[in-house]
Amino acid sequence: MPPRSTTEGASTTRRVVIASVAGNMMEWYDFFLYTTAAALVLGSVFFPSGGHPLVGTIAALAGHAVGFAARPIGGLIFGHIGDRRGRKAALMGTLSLMGGATFCMGLLPSYSTAGLLSPLLLVLLRVLQGAAAGGEWGGGVLIITENVPAERRGFLASFSSCGMGLGFVLSALALWLAEQVSGDGFLVWGWRLPFLASVVIFLVGIYIRRNLGETDSFEAEATDTESTPHTPLREVLRRHPRQVLFAMALRFSDSGASYIFMSFSLVYGRYVGISSTVLLWAGIGGMLVDSAMMVVFGRLSDKVGRRPVYLGGAIGMLVWSAPFFMLMSTGQTAAVWVAFVVGHITMAAMIGVQPSYFSELFSTSTRYSGMALGHELSTAIAGGLSPVVATALLAATGHFLPVALLTMGLALVSLVALVFFAHVPQEPGQDAPRDADQPQKEEHTTPVA
Repeated sequence: MPPRSTTEGASTTRRVVIASVAGNMMEWYDFFLYTTAAALVLGSVFFPSGGHPLVGTIAALAGHAVGFAARPIGGLIFGHIGDRRGRKAALMGTLSLMGGATFCMGLLPSYSTAGLLSPLLLVLLRVLQGAAAGGEWGGGVLIITENVPAERRGFLASFSSCGMGLGFVLSALALWLAEQVSGDGFLVWGWRLPFLASVVIFLVGIYIRRNLGETDSFEAEATDTESTPHTPLREVLRRHPRQVLFAMALRFSDSGASYIFMSFSLVYGRYVGISSTVLLWAGIGGMLVDSAMMVVFGRLSDKVGRRPVYLGGAIGMLVWSAPFFMLMSTGQTAAVWVAFVVGHITMAAMIGVQPSYFSELFSTSTRYSGMALGHELSTAIAGGLSPVVATALLAATGHFLPVALLTMGLALVSLVALVFFAHVPQEPGQDAPRDADQPQKEEHTTPVA
């Protein structure tokens, strides 16, 4: 493939970054919509408890966990498609599956109308959402990391994470607008509107991705049929097992804690008497700060390395776990905002660096499958279970301390991995993972292998 001119390269970079951000934002709007709605309303509609006010919420969040359990399966399916047929084919599939499942959620009958069939259908659709989300993250990352120069990879790849953050903001705003329905309208039908509106987002996303080309790295690899494995997953497990385990450990801190901060915090806030409006707006503000800081930390990782930036985020999460809930316990709006904003900054240091850090762990022919496996297995365990476990701990003890200890434990898993197991072996010829011992030269312009 002939080298691009400087102007053509800059235009391509802008196009793939915009496509990644827009596509991720639309896809994660759908996924986060259930997470936010589960904490606010879905328990009452689909899982009436008739007793303890948190029982229905726990059941709705259990559906959240089931969706997360499906993420590794989706990651393996779409990772295989992405490594064999191309990144674009996989991303078109994830968007279609996610959009269809979310729209159908808005059409489901309530428990009072359909009985047990209602929650069963909801959980089934959540499984489909989870499978789509499992395949989305890696593809959204790779359309950037496999198209940009190595010395700017941390900065540019962090924009893909911004799309996730903006998707959460969009879903929270949609639910807040739906909550403005007077009387019992929100509980009866208003909550459905954000789910039904996803059809518009789906159509826009399909348009954007249909006009997206394949990545440079995949096209270069595809010309060498001997280097393309028939079973990418088997190659990942044979050649990159330590990389997969390392990625899993890194994900424990930000995945588990982020869903405690984003989802369980809504449960806890309402438990201590904070209005859902304050909670949603504080979450929106925190996520906007998060999205901006992801780019800052991504750029910083190009300068000082991936590992020290990620390490700083994990330490910040460990330190902030207890103060987060102490501030929320005051019930004061300003304190709630501080809790969310600082918490999201600690997450940004990890989430903003993940796209470049993880993509540098695997070779091109198995990169989609390897990233999906490490990212989604940990997400299913830590991200899927943490809000459910946290809500159960709150119901059992009535206090935030056990939840704070849970969050600290998740952060410790990542810290141990970063301190003792960061130097995983790297595939020959690949760009090495950026850490404090391997500073990147600013003049280095080797494209992604």
